Amino acid sequence: MKTIDPNIEDAHTLEGDFYSSENYFEESKIKIFEKSWQLVSDLTDLKTPNSKKPIQFLEPIIDEPLVIVKNKDESFCCLSNVCTHRGNILVNESCKSNDIVCKYHGRRFNNSGDFISMPEFKGVNNFPSKNDNLTKLPIEKWKQFLFSAIDPAINFDEIVKYMENRIGWMPIENFKYDPKSSKEYIVNANWALYCENFLEGFHIPFVHGGLNKTLDYEKYNTEISEYSVLQVGYAEKNSIHFDLPKSSIDYGQNIAAYYYWLFPNMMFNFYPWGLSINIVKPIKTNLTKVEFRSYVWDQKKRNSGAGSILDKVELEDEAIIENVQKGVRSRFYKNGRFSAKMEKGVHHFHKLISNFLLP
Repeated sequence: MKTIDPNIEDAHTLEGDFYSSENYFEESKIKIFEKSWQLVSDLTDLKTPNSKKPIQFLEPIIDEPLVIVKNKDESFCCLSNVCTHRGNILVNESCKSNDIVCKYHGRRFNNSGDFISMPEFKGVNNFPSKNDNLTKLPIEKWKQFLFSAIDPAINFDEIVKYMENRIGWMPIENFKYDPKSSKEYIVNANWALYCENFLEGFHIPFVHGGLNKTLDYEKYNTEISEYSVLQVGYAEKNSIHFDLPKSSIDYGQNIAAYYYWLFPNMMFNFYPWGLSINIVKPIKTNLTKVEFRSYVWDQKKRNSGAGSILDKVELEDEAIIENVQKGVRSRFYKNGRFSAKMEKGVHHFHKLISNFLLP
């Protein structure tokens, strides 16, 4: 892999073999995904103290069993969900309890993951030790969302601070999760191609005829920060837009959508009706699962504007991404160049990938 030139006017894209190489896929798992923050839960099942929720960290590429616990002081902890005795999974479903007890041999932990007791272990030397406690992982809360990481290489605030500064005025903690419109898609393409497609509005007039009618393409704007990208979609005349407060730096503008990408694989899409989250989960070099989660703010606005045809837009995106996956495997494709105006987000993404993967 070659370093991506920081000057977009001189830069070339990632080479085609990145999207089909097993070596790059495995390197990405270790050097990108194990080093990154991931959205692991909302607060739906964690409203009261001593609540517990089992999760799988970024399955299937990492698939680490964890459990999130809400403490009595309203804080949260994220623990390994694997018993330190014989490896049994400790918590199998959301529940509420004063401690954590293994159902295999009765080993007991407190809700901070510290070992409490174990039957029939009298006479065992050097027991218990710190290795008998559950491993604790970092956990951070933003609005109603919890994030964790295996071995984070980035400060969490660097991921969300620009989003907080721009759209933090929305009552996001009160948005209601909508299971009916939350779903999963399987895309026959590399995870990075899905992210690249999200990171540019260049393709909108060519791929999304319906969406293009609601957005003012000429005003479409991309803003770069260290570990995130914001694309601002402006509404066409007579198309629905945010009723922005005077405290917003965009006050007076007709904003149809805020499209946020958080490194490496999370998209937070804010519309006048609420929030659509995309979590991109790699399966194989040419296979990706995309998890959509919907959180409603104003149901009356659900069927109008840029966020009203998400299913249609998603299927259009998948079709073109799968076509690109076929193309980048060609022996005649090496790499491409960037549009300095329209592909700033993709260029930034490629720089981050090369920075994380290269020694």
